[in-house]
Amino acid sequence: MRKRKKISVIILIVIAAVLLLLLITYINHQICLKKETELRLPLGQMVEVDGHNMSIYVEGTGDTTLIFMSGGGTCSPILDFKSLYSLLSDNYQIAVVEKFGYGFSDVVDKDRDIDSILEDTRTALAAAGLNAPYVLCPHSMSGLEALYWAQKYPDEVSAIIGLDMAIPKYYDNMSINIPLMRIASWAANIGVTRFVPRLSDSDAVKYGTLSEKEKEIYKAVFYTRTATTTMINETEWVKKNAETVSSLGIPQLPMLLFISDGSGGTGFDKETWRKIPTEYISQVDEGEYIELNCPHYVHDYEYKAISESIIAFLSEL
Repeated sequence: MRKRKKISVIILIVIAAVLLLLLITYINHQICLKKETELRLPLGQMVEVDGHNMSIYVEGTGDTTLIFMSGGGTCSPILDFKSLYSLLSDNYQIAVVEKFGYGFSDVVDKDRDIDSILEDTRTALAAAGLNAPYVLCPHSMSGLEALYWAQKYPDEVSAIIGLDMAIPKYYDNMSINIPLMRIASWAANIGVTRFVPRLSDSDAVKYGTLSEKEKEIYKAVFYTRTATTTMINETEWVKKNAETVSSLGIPQLPMLLFISDGSGGTGFDKETWRKIPTEYISQVDEGEYIELNCPHYVHDYEYKAISESIIAFLSEL
C-alpha cells in the first residue's frame, strides 16, 4: 500500500514538473513574441481577401510579371524566394503571394480546396493592382495551383516555371502524417520550437543571400508560422486537389521545370523524384526541364543558375 502511494506521489510530481516546464516555455514564448513585434511587420502590402488580410510583395518593373508561389509549410515565402527574385527584378516585375497561414498573412481556419486557394491568389493580385497574363513560378505543392490555374484560366497564364514543383502523380502514394503536423503545431504555439537548436535555420537562411536583418525577420516569422491551422487544412486537401488537377489533363503552354535531386524532405529517392516530372513534361509541346544537383528548395541553392535559365527561357517566348 505504501509502495503504491509512493509511486502515485512520484507520478504527480513528474506531471507537475512537466506542466511547470510547459508553463515556463509558454511564458518565454510570449515574451519573445513581444520583443519580435517589429520584426514581424509586413515586408510588402496587405490586401483584403474574403474578409482577411493577405500579404503580397511586389518588386521590379517590366512588361512580364512573375508570380512566385511557395511550397507547403514555407513559413516566409517573401524571404524564401528573395535570393532568386532579386536577380530577376531588374528585367521583370515580380510578385510573391503569401497564402493564408503563411508569412505575414492571416491564419484562417477554412477549407483549402484547390478552387479556394486559386481564387484567393487571384483576388490578392487584383487587389494589389496586378494584371494577367502572368508567368507562374511555383515551388513544390503550389505546382498544383499553377497547373490548375492554367487549366481553368488559360488566358491568365503565359508560362509556368516550376521550381521543383509538385506534379499530381507525386501524391498517388504519398504518406501524409496529419497527427504529426498537429503535434508540431501545438509545439510551435507554446514555444517548444524555440528550444530546438537551429530549427529556424531554413535553407534560405543557411544558403541564400539574405542579410543578417532579413535572417532575423525570417526566424521571427518562423516562430508564428510553423504548421499553422491553414497549412494543416491545406495538407488535408492536397490529395483531393491533386486528383482534381490530374482529371483535367496536362495544360499546353510554355513550361520549364527545374528538378532537384529529391533530397531535402521530399520522401522520394532521386530516381523516382526525377522520373515523375520528366515523364510529365514530355507530354507538353513547349516543355523543357533542367536537372539540378541540389535539394528540394532549389531557389535557395542554385539561384544564380536558375535566374539565368529563366531569363533565357522567357526571352525565347
